[in-house]
Amino acid sequence: MNGGGSRSRAPEAASAALPAATAERPPATAGPSPAAAADNDAREPAAGGPRGEGAGAPAGRPGAGTAARPGPAGPEDGTGARAAAPADTTGHREAGTGSRPAPAGPEPAGAPAGASGPEAGASGSPTGGERLRFVGAATRRIARGIDLDEIVLGLCRATVPTFADAILVYLRDPLPVGDERPVGPVVLRLRRTDQLPEHVRGLGEGDGADLAAERPEPVPDLAGCAAERCEVRIGGPLAEVLRGVRPVFGDSSAARAALPELLGDERPVPDRHRTILAPLRGRRRVIGAAVFVRRPDRAAFENDDLLVAAQLATHTALGVDKAVLYGREVYIADELQRTMLPDSLPQPTGVRLASRYLPAAETARVGGDWYDAIPLPGNRVALVVGDVMGHSMTSAAIMGQLRTTAQTLAGLDLPPAEVLHHLDEQAQRLGSDRMATCMYAVYDPVAHRIVIANAGHPPPILLHRGGRAEVLRVPPGAPIGVGGVDFEAVELDAPAGATLLLYTDGLVESRIRDVWTGIEQLRERLIETARLTGPNPPPLEPLCDEVLGMLGPGDRDDDIALLAARFEGIAPSDVAYWFLDPRPQTARQARRLARRALTRWGLEELTDSVELLVSEVITNAVRYAERPITLRLLRTDVLRCEVGDDVPQLPRLRQARPSDEGGRGLYLVNRLARRWGATRLSTGKVVWFELALPAHAR
Repeated sequence: MNGGGSRSRAPEAASAALPAATAERPPATAGPSPAAAADNDAREPAAGGPRGEGAGAPAGRPGAGTAARPGPAGPEDGTGARAAAPADTTGHREAGTGSRPAPAGPEPAGAPAGASGPEAGASGSPTGGERLRFVGAATRRIARGIDLDEIVLGLCRATVPTFADAILVYLRDPLPVGDERPVGPVVLRLRRTDQLPEHVRGLGEGDGADLAAERPEPVPDLAGCAAERCEVRIGGPLAEVLRGVRPVFGDSSAARAALPELLGDERPVPDRHRTILAPLRGRRRVIGAAVFVRRPDRAAFENDDLLVAAQLATHTALGVDKAVLYGREVYIADELQRTMLPDSLPQPTGVRLASRYLPAAETARVGGDWYDAIPLPGNRVALVVGDVMGHSMTSAAIMGQLRTTAQTLAGLDLPPAEVLHHLDEQAQRLGSDRMATCMYAVYDPVAHRIVIANAGHPPPILLHRGGRAEVLRVPPGAPIGVGGVDFEAVELDAPAGATLLLYTDGLVESRIRDVWTGIEQLRERLIETARLTGPNPPPLEPLCDEVLGMLGPGDRDDDIALLAARFEGIAPSDVAYWFLDPRPQTARQARRLARRALTRWGLEELTDSVELLVSEVITNAVRYAERPITLRLLRTDVLRCEVGDDVPQLPRLRQARPSDEGGRGLYLVNRLARRWGATRLSTGKVVWFELALPAHAR
């Protein structure tokens, strides 16, 4: 791709020779070789020699005047120096794609002191080979950038002061992505400017007196006072220059009208070929423009400098295109990962939760690790941590499907082993190579017990209140996706004040340590952290940070998901539980039991509301239930009532007509309760409602 500006003319051979000549040269390094430095020194004029427009400037004085240049004619000489091309040889060719980012380090200066452009030759005019060396070094610096700012900064630092004294880079706002066709007018916004500092301009060698005598008169600020935003008028002079793609001199007829539109009417522009306006064309469209400016006390640009500007503009535009596409991919990956993981964890009564997620690398922010906390009936909560093989977009998509399946199965209140069994079947339906590990646990704050089932996942660690940390003995099981494997669940004590840590293998396994060594290091880390807080359990959020602090430089080989649960439980004195037979007298019995519990808790103010709502829910259960009905009251930060029966059909709220004899029970519950709901269980359903506690009981 030539950027839309190449022409089939005889001078095009000069532009076409640039990539070819670059390919024949050995690869350039990040800095000048000693031989090149010596060659540059040999071309410098002797100190104390005649200075002026036809003589070189003192060493270290960028931008000084150069020797007189030959006219735009003449063939290439035997040394490889090329005569300046005619004014119409501004064809825009794409540079060779073989250039690679150089190792970190300073770029070659590209020009000895006194050069008007990239590396002036003995005659004061840069040769073709010297221009190629400058373009190679500049494009390597531009290609080194990954994001948009790095690429634009690379262009500025590569051209100032070697090629120009100031540069202004304008980019479209917003930048189009891929095949998108922006709607609305084209707007260019000033992305970056760069120029020599005022105290550096015009400095040369010699003592202080010589410096003061040779310093030129102050020059205007080349990069300042430019317009921050420019709307390109359709059919205007700036639109015509951008459509032409080729760089043009600032004093050309096309640029005289385009530059004031871009920079502003009050922006001074140096005359005599000291400004180049270069459109930045990406793969499909012009995405901006770059303005190269030289000071009035420095020699003007030559026609061959238009070719240099075209090469720089092409590499910059293609780099910006890639950076925009890369940024969009990163954004999509971040959004995908964010939507796959919970935005925030629930805070059910009796347990406190905290979590962390770390991607394997900044350039691959998606992975197959996930965590979840799902509230269940009876104030229980399901804790899930899983890990799909790999950390790619495919792994993230499979993780999302498995997480959704786990949430659905948890909503059915299936036992943990059954949940893993159905997840295994789902993974097999997704494909033969869809493998994952998973830990599924259900915590009951009333019973102070936890049921855990494992599918090939690292075992959890329980940190007790006194500071003792133990690795729980949970049957490992086979990973999800193997098929035909039974999963076994264990029920363990979950004492109040203990902390359960569920994690993925990225936390404990890396290239420098095996998984069991990492688990032991994690256990010791928890003990050390708990020792700092004494008998009280450590705060949950700082505890997660301390756990991640055990990771070293070589321990980030995989994604990391961490879920910490602090068991607080619900005291037995705050729970009232009864079994009731489904008889006509059950509603009256339930009202009496609820009234006694409220009196014991000092909540007599809620008696009327609770009796009415309990009566309505119990009456509906008695009508259809065949087995004993459960009634449970829990006093936490709210008063919660749960009624369970063996009928799986969930009640629905409907608007009863005046002639209907029933259908108003749930309407009353909906109006009087703070919250209410119904959850289907494997053995039936639970209908629950909550009431706010009085102010004195909170």
